Amino acid sequence: MWQRFTLYDFRVIAHYLGVLLVLEAAALSLPLLTAIIAQEWEPASRYLIAVGIALIVGTLLRMMRISPGHLNRIQAVAVTGFAWIAVALVGAVPLYMSVHYSSFFDALFDSVSHFTTTNATIIAFTNHVSHADNMWRFIMNYTGGMGLVVVAMSVGLLSRGGSSSLYSSEGRSEHVVPNVVETARFIFKFSAAIILAAGIILTVVLLFTGMSGTRAMLHGVWLAMSGFMTAGLAPMSTSITYYHSVGVEFVVMVLMIFGGLNFALQNEVWNGKFHLFPRDIEVRTAVVWWLGMLVVFVIAASASTLGGGLPALMRTGLFTFVGAATTTGFTTMTSSQLSALLPSGAVLVLALLMGVGASSGSTAGGIKLKRVAIVVKSAYETMKKSMSHDSVRNVSSYQHLGKVMLDEGEIKDVMTVTMFYILVYMLGALAGIAMGYDAISSMSESIAMASNSGMTTITTVTMPLALKVIYMLEMWAGRLEIVTLVALALKIGASVLPRVSTHNARK
Repeated sequence: MWQRFTLYDFRVIAHYLGVLLVLEAAALSLPLLTAIIAQEWEPASRYLIAVGIALIVGTLLRMMRISPGHLNRIQAVAVTGFAWIAVALVGAVPLYMSVHYSSFFDALFDSVSHFTTTNATIIAFTNHVSHADNMWRFIMNYTGGMGLVVVAMSVGLLSRGGSSSLYSSEGRSEHVVPNVVETARFIFKFSAAIILAAGIILTVVLLFTGMSGTRAMLHGVWLAMSGFMTAGLAPMSTSITYYHSVGVEFVVMVLMIFGGLNFALQNEVWNGKFHLFPRDIEVRTAVVWWLGMLVVFVIAASASTLGGGLPALMRTGLFTFVGAATTTGFTTMTSSQLSALLPSGAVLVLALLMGVGASSGSTAGGIKLKRVAIVVKSAYETMKKSMSHDSVRNVSSYQHLGKVMLDEGEIKDVMTVTMFYILVYMLGALAGIAMGYDAISSMSESIAMASNSGMTTITTVTMPLALKVIYMLEMWAGRLEIVTLVALALKIGASVLPRVSTHNARK
């Protein structure tokens, strides 16, 4: 039986929400500083207001805490679930006050999209977005890709008492080091180092394309941030195509692949344990899955009307393939070109790639390669058991940062999450079909939203309000790996619905 939220629960939840809003206030100060340096005074005023709102609300909420105590599992789930709503609401304020949105709801859609690294934006012309607004969009990507809890832990805003529960409630189960806080700090430092190095390389490449120094630096850092966070956001409306650079595409493609790899595995390889990489179940699954789907994609895309012949198809197709496989969503084609130039079979392959996603413990979305591998391995073990003698005891294991024994509890958890993902994909697709969109586009769009890929063909400012709401829920659910959302919904339902007495239940 699910117990109701108590007043103490609400005060604890409010306190932690306040902590995360204070963190958002610090993040909002970066676009404010950008606006001041760039002398963009109108955006500066908007971000000053947003910083004030985040600080005031966050400080008031922090005062709600009763005692330091430890967060239990359900409190952590509630904090994480509500936090993603709270930061998106505050994050939408400076966007709505700009000239790019006709309603606060549209700004909220983009805010949710950016924080969840989906980046299915409904801004018509991103070329006219200010430096400050662009900075805020990419900071939302970075914060969301890292995870609100991970960022808060890495800068020391969360106490150790609630760190473990909060870390796992955000869809993370693997530790780079035994201590959760140290794991968060490693992820923060590691990603910052990769982004800085890649940003410098991209800046040099962009300088050679003729872009001015300051602009090349900003675009280089933004693209590095978006690539490694598997976010797929670009500062220009034509995305990566704007740069017309093979060098930019290559660096971004490498970043997408790194962003889709398990952080813990990368750390082990960095420490000299190279033998773990080829043995890892996710690496082996990725090789088999991606190579198989690449063959199907090439065959399906060979009928494409994409101009430029085979060389253009190989360049555009491979980049788009990697963007889908890592759930980054980067592509050198526009949304209309994806549906108009690529055959439906190729679009379906991209949808399947997005649905599965990349590694667990990475910034990628989707079901994850590890879960797919465990489902397949479990099915194999089940068939093997059915053909074995009753006295034979089958023991199964796999390699993932060392030898791991496969038990029934893990199989049940994996099957539950996988089932929820497939259900969300299907419900979102049915919603799109019900509102008049074709089946392939609806399925691809739903998967792009719930896997936080953002490789969209439907999303525009004119799409129905109900579909915007559904897609926002899908993005939110996908970022929290759905289980957190379901658990929170059940807890809220138990708190809101009338309590049935034991006496009435017996009758």
